[in-house]
Amino acid sequence: MTDALGTSPVSPWPSGRHNDLLRFATAGSVDDGKSTLIGRLLYDSKAIFEDQLASVERTSRARGEDYTNLALLTDGLRAEREQGITIDVAYRYFATPRRKFIIADTPGHIQYTRNMVTGASTADLAVILVDARNGLTEQSRRHAFLSTLLRVPHLVLAVNKMDLVGYESEVFERITNEFSAFAAKLDIGDLTIIPISALHGDNVVERSENMPWYDGPSLLRHLEHVHIASDRNLIDVRFPVQYVIRPHQATDPQLHDYRGYAGMVAGGVLKPGDEVLHLPSGLTTTIKRIDTAAGPADEAFSPMSVTLLLDDDLDISRGDMICRPHNQPLVTQDVEAMVCWMSESSVLTPRSRLVVKHTTRTAKAMVRDLHYRLDVNTLHRDETADRLSLNEIGRVTLRLTQPVFCDPYSRNRQTGGLILIDEATSATVGAAMITEAR
Repeated sequence: MTDALGTSPVSPWPSGRHNDLLRFATAGSVDDGKSTLIGRLLYDSKAIFEDQLASVERTSRARGEDYTNLALLTDGLRAEREQGITIDVAYRYFATPRRKFIIADTPGHIQYTRNMVTGASTADLAVILVDARNGLTEQSRRHAFLSTLLRVPHLVLAVNKMDLVGYESEVFERITNEFSAFAAKLDIGDLTIIPISALHGDNVVERSENMPWYDGPSLLRHLEHVHIASDRNLIDVRFPVQYVIRPHQATDPQLHDYRGYAGMVAGGVLKPGDEVLHLPSGLTTTIKRIDTAAGPADEAFSPMSVTLLLDDDLDISRGDMICRPHNQPLVTQDVEAMVCWMSESSVLTPRSRLVVKHTTRTAKAMVRDLHYRLDVNTLHRDETADRLSLNEIGRVTLRLTQPVFCDPYSRNRQTGGLILIDEATSATVGAAMITEAR
């Protein structure tokens, strides 16, 4: 959810086939080996530079370690290296001949829930690590729940440190059965469970000879082959207008009357000749042309950034929506949403006033009701709660000063997500996932 839950990292590669790029987030409890796993992926796929490796080796020696600590490749902040934990969301990029990857290495501590929400919000897949010695913990369950709350389509449970339990299949089977029972309570579309040892590289890039009883793929092979093209909503056409392009000093006569509407496709497929509807006016027109940075295109789909040229001159501006005449989003000023509160200096209460950013539209809002606060460890709903504090999650009803064109978050992560902004400071204080609109 690029616009709804924080800034998405910009890919360092030129635009091309979007299916070749997989965004995945990692999460795990402290010392589950999350950063080591990412370091192993980067190291074994030859995605680090010699000077980076040399720096990690020097730091490892300075810490008195007799091995190269690959976790230091992702623990970039000084505070992280000193404490041996992940605090911030660290984005890393690597590629194999099969696919390109963006990794969001998210923190595991409960006090950094907001960081995990930010990192997982744009992910196609989440990798949740558990320590084979400890099995499932409260944090493991919390990470799985947050991944499903954020509608991450694919989930991988990586049972790490199998070397410390003698690579025993019974340990893996026990954790698999325990997690599968918990996962039955959640809405998980695709679950894969892989036994690994991030420290030694077992089942990370190559299949492990130490676990002949496991006949599934290595983690990297799964990441390379998981099918994500069908995860995007290609049915509901949603095009939030970001900018109106009018060249005022065009020397080319063909550009003199150019009027295009730029934005990122949030759903569906658009083609020249398609009949479309403009919101909020309700007027219909036809797509004349689709322009991209590489020239005219025969079609546009999520998450392509394009410019639409229409047959008719309509009064269209930033924040408006282009959709299909017979497949429209909900137009409403009242929404119910699950909110993750991210502010250290304020709390969310009924009657709180906020600024809401939804796709490219911004409006003021008030919290009408706080229905309950959710315990992410037990899934218990506290209906007596009167506030949400830092990293807490709850269900609220918002009343907006102007309508938004939205869908349930479960149907479209782009048009179903909101950013909550403090009126006075313009700081982001929360993220919301729309569950209902009235």
